[in-house]
Amino acid sequence: MTYLLLDTSTPVCRISFVRDETQHDYSWQADRTLAKNILTYIDEVLTRENESIATVSGIGVFRGPGSFTGLRIGLTVMNTVATSEDIPIVGEIGDDWIVRALSRLTEGDNDKIVLPEYGS
Repeated sequence: MTYLLLDTSTPVCRISFVRDETQHDYSWQADRTLAKNILTYIDEVLTRENESIATVSGIGVFRGPGSFTGLRIGLTVMNTVATSEDIPIVGEIGDDWIVRALSRLTEGDNDKIVLPEYGS
């Protein structure tokens, strides 16, 4: 199983790619270029991993709290990818969000649409 995990809650965006039980983490300074470059960066990570979006078994996203614009862009893109490619997607919050997202994906959960948690 392969999973793609994304956190766009800060100016430094993070992508984790998990294949079986091996996790590779990537990050980039997105700042104001997130909307313009997010799909390119996801494609670059998948290419580095010798994978494509068609081979991704599930998507996990950090849903907040964090940057209003960053969360909105990241979740919109990943919700769209999940829907268009028929890939399960789950959203989580907290410091251990990756562990919980992977657990939920492994159990077969699918939120269908992940909404952000902006905080106060």
